[in-house]
Formats: sequence, structure tokens, C-alpha cells
Amino acid sequence: MILRYFLLAALLLIQAAMLSGCATKPVTMTDPERDPWEAYNRKIHSFNMAFDDAIFKPVAKGYDTIMPDAPQRGVRNFFRNLSYPVTFLNLILQGKFEDSLTATGRFLMNSTVGVFGFFDIATRVEIPEYNEDFGQTLAVWGWKDSRYLVMPVFGPYTARDFLGRSFYGYFHPVSYVAREYNNYIPLVVDLISLRAELLPFQAELDAASDPYVLVRDVYLQRREYDIHDGDPPQLDYDSLLEEY
Repeated sequence: MILRYFLLAALLLIQAAMLSGCATKPVTMTDPERDPWEAYNRKIHSFNMAFDDAIFKPVAKGYDTIMPDAPQRGVRNFFRNLSYPVTFLNLILQGKFEDSLTATGRFLMNSTVGVFGFFDIATRVEIPEYNEDFGQTLAVWGWKDSRYLVMPVFGPYTARDFLGRSFYGYFHPVSYVAREYNNYIPLVVDLISLRAELLPFQAELDAASDPYVLVRDVYLQRREYDIHDGDPPQLDYDSLLEEY
């Protein structure tokens, strides 16, 4: 319940900030095709960066300071292992039945020999890792292009990926525990450990001339990579040259 009230307060603050900024000059669009909501997205991005500077980043730095590297990797391995139900279901929905069996074997090995997933034994024996979600499934089903969308606190998505994310509460163990039992401790630990894992990239973000564009482009490129299983289509440079 506390997290729900906090998110409601955050949304009210965002709304107030957006209303107070209505008189500002229009934003110059940097990618009208993929990011037609850029004016809105930039406001939410600015809020998220302020929120991160005030809360997430200091907590992540503290966690990184007191937690040795090996246990940190164990925590991240544990939460990645818990994503198996989502990955398995989406492999089935995408028709990747053989991969779903491999994912099951990986989960069973890490959950047993790997002590509940803290040790990634499956990677050591070269069992492939799959990372599938409902956003990727919607893309495989035909929703190829989707507008970029920044969500308060939770960060970058596309409209397709955000819709896909709404199913997590039913199939991801961490989200399920939060939704059904109002127990947000696993979710908070997951977010803190994930933010700590991203700390090495902070310098690159701080040095960017436009951090918003950097985050957007990295996110969209990563999603394209994931949707095409690591082999995204190459640009048709000949057709691009013909346009000029």
C-alpha cells in the first residue's frame, strides 16, 4: 500500500510540473516517427532523473559499497532465474517450443545445483539463456513498430512494451507477490540490485550531450535486438540513398 500511495503522489507531482510548464516553448522533435510524444516524454524523463538522483542512485551506491561483487552477482542471478515463468510462457506463445524446453532445463539446473539461482551453473555448462517478455511476443505477432513512451519512475518503454508489461503481475513471481500479498520487499531489492548493476554506465550518461536521446536510442536498439533474437534486420542503405 505504501508504494501505491507513493506512486500516486509522484503522478500528482508530475501533473503539476507539466501544467506549470505548459507555457514553455515547444520541444524540437528529434525522432518524430518513433517518438511523437517527445514533449511529454522529456518531462517524465526529467522527473525520473530527479527521482533517481534523490533516491535510487544513492541507495544503489550504498548497496554497491557494502555488498561485495560476488554476492551482488548472486542476487542478480537469483532474480533473473525468477523470470523463467514469463520467459517460458512467451517462448510457447512465439512457437519456440524447443527453446522453451531448454529454458526449463536451465531453470531447473540453476534452481537446484545453483542453489535457487544464486549461482548461474547453466551458463557455465553453456546452456543458452533466453529473455522473452510479452512485449516481444506482441512484436512477433505483428506489432512491429510502437511509439516510445516514458513512464513515471519505471522509465523507458514503448506503448507495446508497456501493454505487455501489464501481464507481469500475473506471471512473474516478484510482481505476483507484490500484487497478491502487498509484499514489496522482493520488488524493492530487485530494483536496487538492478540499479546498482547500471552504475558503471552512469559516467556515459552524464557525459551525453542529450541524455534523453541516449536513453531512448539505447532502449529502442536493445528492444530491436531482443525482438529479433540478437539478429536485427540491417538497414537497406541502397534504398536510403535512392531517397536523396
